[in-house]
Amino acid sequence: MDAIKQRVLTIGTYIAETNATVREAAALFGVSKSSVHKDMTERLKEVSPELYEKVRRVLDINKAERHLRGGMATKEKYLKQKFPNGFTR
Repeated sequence: MDAIKQRVLTIGTYIAETNATVREAAALFGVSKSSVHKDMTERLKEVSPELYEKVRRVLDINKAERHLRGGMATKEKYLKQKFPNGFTR
């Protein structure tokens, strides 16, 4: 099996099993977010349609929740600036 197909299967399996985001998978496997996204949305469908469906569900959930994660990250950022020692009142 060539390297790209192996990468697609490895990352796809990881995302399906851990509900990881594209960003998390990219960081772990040392590839760009755009490569992971292309692998999961285009290449995986040809390599393993069954795994593609599982990954697609995870990606759809992550996409629906990303605005919530972004809001929480922003909140944490400003709380750390206001209370650098971790105290919140």
